[in-house]
Amino acid sequence: MEAVTYSTLSSQETLRDPVAFYARLREREPLTTFMLGPMKIWVIATTYEETVSLMKDPRLVKDGRSVYQEGEAPEPLQQYMQQYGETLRLLTQNMLSADPPDHTRLRSLVSKAFTPRMIEQWHPRIQQITDELLDAVQGRGQMDLVADFAAPLPMTVISEMLGIPVEERAQFRTLTQALLHDLVIPGQESQAMAAGGTFIASIRKLLVAKREQPGDDLISGLLQVEEQGDRLSEDELVSMIWLLIVAGHETTVNLLSNGALALLQHPDQIRLLQQDPGLIPAAVEELLRFTAPVVFAGGRMAREDIPFHGQVIRKGEIVYISSVAADTDPQEFSDPEMLDITRQENRHIAFGKGIHSCLGAPLARLEGQIAFSTLLRRLPNLRLGCEPESLVWNSIHNLRSLKSLPVTF
Repeated sequence: MEAVTYSTLSSQETLRDPVAFYARLREREPLTTFMLGPMKIWVIATTYEETVSLMKDPRLVKDGRSVYQEGEAPEPLQQYMQQYGETLRLLTQNMLSADPPDHTRLRSLVSKAFTPRMIEQWHPRIQQITDELLDAVQGRGQMDLVADFAAPLPMTVISEMLGIPVEERAQFRTLTQALLHDLVIPGQESQAMAAGGTFIASIRKLLVAKREQPGDDLISGLLQVEEQGDRLSEDELVSMIWLLIVAGHETTVNLLSNGALALLQHPDQIRLLQQDPGLIPAAVEELLRFTAPVVFAGGRMAREDIPFHGQVIRKGEIVYISSVAADTDPQEFSDPEMLDITRQENRHIAFGKGIHSCLGAPLARLEGQIAFSTLLRRLPNLRLGCEPESLVWNSIHNLRSLKSLPVTF
């Protein structure tokens, strides 16, 4: 078995070239494990077909609380939940961490805001935000594409959709980063939970303000939403807003920065886009497949013992399914290790599959299409401002994110 540890998964080498790493696992060791705190995690890196099947497998659940009876969970897990359980509970009462029927109910209460038709109404505003960000840097001839463009664009969009005041957005971004980064780093759990507590308190304060003075925004709408006599509880509202803030910007930051880096390293693909801007939608799909903004398709817990590839995933054990391995499977994609923005068949799973497929996919696609088309139109001489080997990746195993991306133009 190939040695896989948290350090391996979050190393600069792995994050620099996840395609090669997860291809090796898919071919040699599709099922392996590592320890994350007190928990044993199974890493599944297998074919596209098996991955899609697993994502839809009802034996793998999102809500781990449904797996164990009271007091039945292993002692290390019980201790972890006693220490951090209340914060984790408040951050996971949303559709991403739920199974039917709760998942069905929660998703239906927010889904109307993220239909392609509703998202298309944001097209002019997203274009305006994109242009304003480039206006601010165009005269400098250089920028950090992460800090100056890829991060503020989706954060501004989701903040305006939700109705988060301008003065609070920077704090929400900082807390999001602390939670996402520290929660999965051994020994950093306390810092993550502290950030989570501050995040929850900030959302509760925001809810009070929206109740007193509702606006034409998604949070105000969620406070009033009713579907077949149902509505969100206070705790569900807090958790849903946390999810929408995080899912509404963090992975899109990675798409924009990782995608820009991939294009800059493949100037032939940039030339194709400049010659034919109509290729932009296909390019975004290929960048989603090729650049791995999200490495794993969310954690799941085995509801029962599951035999797989000669081993057994035991009841209560956690499974991480690699979308990278599936999206570079040569049985599904021709020349999968090549970036090809003219790719015709591209059924990537960057947004997941099944009932947990990403609700915000139409928004991420639109932001990607506007961002890349505007970048290449307004900055036709865009170049990488450093050696690729000097770029630093955030050392977390489940999100592939650059600390910075210096560019010149």
